[in-house]
Amino acid sequence: MDLNFAPEDEAFRKEVRDFLDEAFDDELRAAMKKTRAGYMPKHLHVRWQKALHKKGWATPNWPVEYGGCGWSPTQKYIFDAEMSAAGAPITIPFGPRMLAPVLMKFGSQKQKDEFLPKIQSTDIVFCQGYSEPGSGSDLASLKMKCEDKGDHWLLNGSKIWTSVAQYADWIFCLVRTSNEGKPQEGISFVLVPMDADGVTVDPIITVDLPEKGFQEVNQVFFEDVKIPKENMVGEPNKGWTYAKYLLEFERGGTYSQGLKRGMDKVRLIASEEQENGERVLDDPVFQKKMADAESLIHAMEFTELRVLGRLSSGQNPGPESSMIKCRGSELQQLVSELAFEAAGIKQSPFQPLKFGDNEPPIGPEWASAVGPRMYNYRKVSIYAGSNEIQRNIMAKLVLGL
Repeated sequence: MDLNFAPEDEAFRKEVRDFLDEAFDDELRAAMKKTRAGYMPKHLHVRWQKALHKKGWATPNWPVEYGGCGWSPTQKYIFDAEMSAAGAPITIPFGPRMLAPVLMKFGSQKQKDEFLPKIQSTDIVFCQGYSEPGSGSDLASLKMKCEDKGDHWLLNGSKIWTSVAQYADWIFCLVRTSNEGKPQEGISFVLVPMDADGVTVDPIITVDLPEKGFQEVNQVFFEDVKIPKENMVGEPNKGWTYAKYLLEFERGGTYSQGLKRGMDKVRLIASEEQENGERVLDDPVFQKKMADAESLIHAMEFTELRVLGRLSSGQNPGPESSMIKCRGSELQQLVSELAFEAAGIKQSPFQPLKFGDNEPPIGPEWASAVGPRMYNYRKVSIYAGSNEIQRNIMAKLVLGL
């Protein structure tokens, strides 16, 4: 196996770095140092994503006919690696990564023409309305009503843990259109403008006390919300099929490059902090923990490359996305725990998350995020379908149990 990059790949790497030097400016870098879940103020996300769109790199995973980049798996790997190494912002994923594949496969031509260009250019930001109070991993038990009123649909209910709903222009929702048969058979998939009458966003403030407006999660309420019939994607009562298809893309993706960057931060912290008069980095027990984590991350990287090869040949992620989600989320938790351990008491000072102020950090620059990030990452093995659910999927579809 030739593990060297070809000259054209190295040229592409330089192109990515040149883009980062120009587009990833000081304001974005300062915001990314503060963020604890990857989200910045909306105007900064929009500016970043529009810069990617201008370059033609906003939706690298889309098919070429819809404006995708047509990159090889190696180029995609290089792009992700350089973005992660630079600490560049994430792309708000709900429109480009999750909804777009559903519209491409199941949406009407009008929906494709209306939404896909605006998703790609970040003229529209979507959020995701799946979970409800009492309907998380057991998503089929959702209760949000969608009634047929002849010339429109009428929505009543709520969605919870809705990431960055305060930023969103639209939300895609799973709704209950029938109570007959199995619970999965009465679910539909609809698109709702967030400025529709009867839609209310209520922030959920987490323990890291983010400044109001910059919270990560929310509850969204729908009270007698009217939407046109054309806002339903596909057929009524077929939403469960579309939801499962979407989750293949939500659960897939790449983790290894971010994990490598996380380990770089662990190494930095461990080299600066001391315990009993010695650097944490020189502790043999901690060295073994780091080596074990890095071995798992390398294995994860090669697994992701195999899946990227499948995607480049036009195949869907399939049940491998469950495997990647399980291992990737568990490694995210492991790396955050190593940073927490290396930081010692310096993970303790509490500093609320605020953007746009000049308040100096308490302790080293990295200190204020270590504790909140470790606690925040308890969620990653739960959202997008808990890891217990993912193992059930793998047992059924991969092992045939």
